[in-house]
Amino acid sequence: MSKNSEKSRVAIIGGGPSGLMAAEVLGQAGADVTIFDRMPSLARKLLLAGRGGLNLTHSEGMQDFLPRYGAAAERLAPAIEALDPDALRAWSAQLGEDTFVGSSGRVFPKSFKASPLLRAFLRRLGDLGVQVRTRCALKSVSSGSLTIETFEGVEETHQFDAIVLALGGASWPRMGSDGGWTQMLADQGIAISPLRPANCGMMVNWSQTMRERFAGAPLKNLALSFGGQHIRGEAIITQGGLEGGAIYALSGALREEVGAQGFATLRIDLRPDMNETALARKIEAARQGRSGGQSISNVLRKGAGLSPAAASLLREAGPLPVSAQDIAARIKDVPVRIIGTAPIARAISTAGGIAFAEVDENFMLKRLPGVFVAGEMLDWEAPTGGYLLQACFATGAAAGRGVAAFLKT
Repeated sequence: MSKNSEKSRVAIIGGGPSGLMAAEVLGQAGADVTIFDRMPSLARKLLLAGRGGLNLTHSEGMQDFLPRYGAAAERLAPAIEALDPDALRAWSAQLGEDTFVGSSGRVFPKSFKASPLLRAFLRRLGDLGVQVRTRCALKSVSSGSLTIETFEGVEETHQFDAIVLALGGASWPRMGSDGGWTQMLADQGIAISPLRPANCGMMVNWSQTMRERFAGAPLKNLALSFGGQHIRGEAIITQGGLEGGAIYALSGALREEVGAQGFATLRIDLRPDMNETALARKIEAARQGRSGGQSISNVLRKGAGLSPAAASLLREAGPLPVSAQDIAARIKDVPVRIIGTAPIARAISTAGGIAFAEVDENFMLKRLPGVFVAGEMLDWEAPTGGYLLQACFATGAAAGRGVAAFLKT
């Protein structure tokens, strides 16, 4: 790779999807690669994601796929087009893990697990001669040099021809990514947008009844609306607010509104498959059929088809209207006041990170030549559905290619 006969030495800091993919690209290019990770084993967050079936990518076409990355789409496009969803599926198949497309268009390994894919991936890296050192925390980095601290508290400084930083964001820190790198790089003049929770739960100031009786209860078949976006799905009531796929899909826009205004109003349709007029008729019919002091709760259950949790959510918006028509209108448009986001440690992913202006087209830091970054360290976010892992793998591969090009100069 380099002008001399010896192999170029490359360090990769972080053994998640981005770092491992960079290691594969560089191992195949003939570099002497060492992965450093502060945890006892690699890719712990990937394994956590695989508990529900590893969502590798999504099957939709690029015209719909790339806009999922919002403002970062243009900068991410070359990396994702170079390792697109079809290429990522082919890569998985080469490792012995064929994939399938689910009913929602999401792509999963047929084993529906992360561990077989990870084991095969690590075997391939071993065959390429990639070395792994765990329980090593990064203390400092500069062009061609890094200092790590071992589990025993010993500091070591090493020289490398190039370095890839793939330290992740700040969600699920017990899996290894805690965002501690931000100050280290900021101190070197690198612009970093503050890390914020993405694909996260939202906080609501529930009543005591809601917190004590319905925390953990599901809300099924909803339609949620905010900022011109409309999402069908489900949610889960927590003691502090709402979580679940439909909430995560709107969390970025809600987070920004709360940051700007101090709150955001989410609108929820509890019966999206029934129009307001038909719903009012059913409520009135249930009310007319009341006997023996039957409660309004039973009217909401029998007439409106609301679960106890949904009926409680309806009441959180204020006293119930009197007329069946007004009750139906409320059911079709329940306002929920969002006051914050769940802690970043519980978020699925992270927004914010290193500004794209700080890196060149190969993801090399302009202020630190020979130091490259990938994955969630960069300032982008995306919804769940395979977009997160796709961009992590793709930027890792792009950083690896960038290192290979750098080493040839």
